[in-house]
Amino acid sequence: MKLKYYIFAIFVFSCLSLWASDDSLAVVSESDLVQEKEVVLYVDSTLLHAEFKPQPSKAIWYAAVVPGLGQIYNRKYWKLPILYGGAMGLTYAISWNGGMYRDYQKAYRDIVDNDASTQSYVNILPQGVVIDSDNKAYYTSLLKNKQDNYLRYRDLSIIGTVGLYLLSIVDAYVDAHLYDFDVSPDLSLKIVPKAIPLKHINHFSDVSFGLSCQFSF
Repeated sequence: MKLKYYIFAIFVFSCLSLWASDDSLAVVSESDLVQEKEVVLYVDSTLLHAEFKPQPSKAIWYAAVVPGLGQIYNRKYWKLPILYGGAMGLTYAISWNGGMYRDYQKAYRDIVDNDASTQSYVNILPQGVVIDSDNKAYYTSLLKNKQDNYLRYRDLSIIGTVGLYLLSIVDAYVDAHLYDFDVSPDLSLKIVPKAIPLKHINHFSDVSFGLSCQFSF
């Protein structure tokens, strides 16, 4: 009989212990539990990517050192094919006109030196042409004119190359200055007819017709 009381007492004591343990855990969780909060960070994209504004001094320096580098610095890449295409064309013109000038220069010298061993003009003149006393003056003048023409073309090509180089520098400098220049879409010109009353001394008024120009900015 006593054994039953002991078992019952142990069972009750165990239940009370479990209830006390659950209650203490609940108290601890309420006092010490840290609630997690979701933190959302909003990063302004302008802080990560600062607005690009080229410096005119750097643009002109880059363009002077390497043609086209100023346009790359200003991020105007579409101008590079125009610049380098023009440079290649002018370089070819210098080379070709220079070669033709040297050929005609040598031919002209050979035709005026009266030396039978120097007849490079034969390779330039039309095939079958024979130089004699009757036509020598004509062909001499022809070779001289050709020589001068190709010399002029070569020099013009050189001037064009220098001009293109200077133009690339000026373009890079001006482009850097006007990089952030904004032309408003509201910029417009409106022309409308208008009647203008004219007053005279006799108090009679006439009407003059004209045009009114309105600029919107």
